[in-house]
Amino acid sequence: MFVIDTSDRELMRAQFRSFSKHIPLLYIILVINTAAIVITSFRLEHYEKTLIVPAIISSFALARAVWWSRQKNADHLSDEQISAYLRRTCVLAAVQSLTFTLWAIWVYQGLDAFGRSNVTFFLALSQVSTVFCLMTLRVAANLVALVSTVSFALYFSWIDDAQLLPQAIVLCCVCLGMTVIIQGYNHSFTELVSSRRSLHQRQIETEKLSHENRRIAFTDALTGLPNRRELLERLDLLEHKQDVADDSLAVVFIDLDGFKEINDEHGHQSGDQLISSVAQRLRQQCPKGARIARVGGDELAVLIEVDDPGKSANAQAITLASVLLKEASLPITIDRHVLQVGASIGVAANNSDAIAPRELLRRADMAMYHAKTSGKGQVALYSEGLDEGRLHRLEIEAQIVNGLAREEFEIEYQPIVGATSRHITGVEALLRWPQRPEGPLPPDQFIEIAESTGQIHPIGLYVLTKACCDLKGIEGVTLSVNVSPAQFRHPNFEQQVLKILEQTGFPPERLQLEITESYLLSNPERAFQAVAALKAQGIALALDDFGTGFTSIHYLQSYGFNHIKIDKSLTSDLAQQHKARRLVEGAIIMASALDIDVTAEGVENAQQADILEHVGCQCLQGYYFGRPMALTKLHHVIRQQDRSLRPAGKRAAG
Repeated sequence: MFVIDTSDRELMRAQFRSFSKHIPLLYIILVINTAAIVITSFRLEHYEKTLIVPAIISSFALARAVWWSRQKNADHLSDEQISAYLRRTCVLAAVQSLTFTLWAIWVYQGLDAFGRSNVTFFLALSQVSTVFCLMTLRVAANLVALVSTVSFALYFSWIDDAQLLPQAIVLCCVCLGMTVIIQGYNHSFTELVSSRRSLHQRQIETEKLSHENRRIAFTDALTGLPNRRELLERLDLLEHKQDVADDSLAVVFIDLDGFKEINDEHGHQSGDQLISSVAQRLRQQCPKGARIARVGGDELAVLIEVDDPGKSANAQAITLASVLLKEASLPITIDRHVLQVGASIGVAANNSDAIAPRELLRRADMAMYHAKTSGKGQVALYSEGLDEGRLHRLEIEAQIVNGLAREEFEIEYQPIVGATSRHITGVEALLRWPQRPEGPLPPDQFIEIAESTGQIHPIGLYVLTKACCDLKGIEGVTLSVNVSPAQFRHPNFEQQVLKILEQTGFPPERLQLEITESYLLSNPERAFQAVAALKAQGIALALDDFGTGFTSIHYLQSYGFNHIKIDKSLTSDLAQQHKARRLVEGAIIMASALDIDVTAEGVENAQQADILEHVGCQCLQGYYFGRPMALTKLHHVIRQQDRSLRPAGKRAAG
């Protein structure tokens, strides 16, 4: 009851803040009660006890009231200072209570019955008000109650033959009641402080948890970089700013070239390490005012913010893009393997205030895609032409869907002749789009779009179905159909081909599918499975564009192709360059050793045809023997074909 607990720092400070608000009121009450006693008991002949002593008591009380009124904020005080103030308050409370009680008893002795009753009232009033003002500081309140009550009880039980003993007993009971109230109040106050502390601690923990959740939500777990969500939020904040100057923002969009191949060959763990290493290296190259984020699997973006009006965000972005391009292509050693990727980078800046920050990310992404499709390993700047190209692609994409639904596509057939007989032994089906409402569109302008959007699959099935139906009744003529790599990647491609043959009744042994060697190199396992499944059903497979890539004898032998088609880039210079003739002759000899027939494309004159026949080529295809033609014309050509004559040494009419 009489020991100050300084072990709980927060409770001690709470006590100090609480009673420091009440003590000025306590001293004011004390001054008022002192003045009331003076008015009641003032005697000029007793000026020392009715004027001087109360003046001293009141002056001290006012000084203390002023001092405490200035202690409104305890945050600047140390724990040691607050502890010292609490102890001093307890001592002064006991001393001042004793002083006031003794002074009141001194004055009490010289008064009449009315004066004594007034002194007794104000003395009791001062005691009660003092105790309740000090309730927060239990020790001080108990000391005041004990000192004033004991002094009062001893005195009044002694004077006037103990006539005021009942009043003294009552005062003691009041003191005991106040002590109980003080104890209960302090217990509640301590619990309140403890509850507030627990609540505050929970709030801190909640804030920490919220901060951690936000950090996780806005951070890429693999690289530790900000993620796409954080970058978009930053762009949104910039969009709401009113003072974003022109050429103050730029986005550098980075896509790693060759990452998928490394990920497939070395596994996802090596791929993750590669991404993390490249991301950290690129992060180190970013200057002040630039923040890098991982926005996709192998995609990163750098947001550049320039505050200096004299500096160009676009120029900084171009310079940084060149640095990042070199940095990304440096080799990295992972699990004793030296791995290397490249980068395709797009750059976009807010050249006008009409460009929203989020739009910069889209533009930079589009510029990156342009860099990737233009050869990779380069930096591309956004231009409005890229948007025009994008809109054009979207328009063609929608037109392809409508074109398939309205049967706007048609098939033309280019003859393939025997090198010796020069008679038509087969045809290649070629897709055309003549009934397009906006005008005919060459295949090279829509096939790539169809491949990138996945529309090539329904287009390819349409070509195969229609060609099988068209050629079913022409006996002795094989059908060659080009197959896109995107079609070959489809898991049900083989089953769909067989289903079309079953529905159309076209003999499998008359069908030949042509694929490019680029697909073999990028998907060897899937290609081997597909080729084996199709050959098992009697379908022939031809390797198209032979001589333009890197296909080895091992690939030719492993896949078991029936045909290779020599690209027209090798046949065009046969008559002028002896070296070209030897290359073609070597390819034919190699194919013959593997029991593979050879078709030469791009034959445009009799001299080329004679050379190819002489070096052992089995089949010829080109404008010399016929341009791609409609089915009706093909029927006419075959009917008119004189199988006993060789074609004239001029181009056949197309």
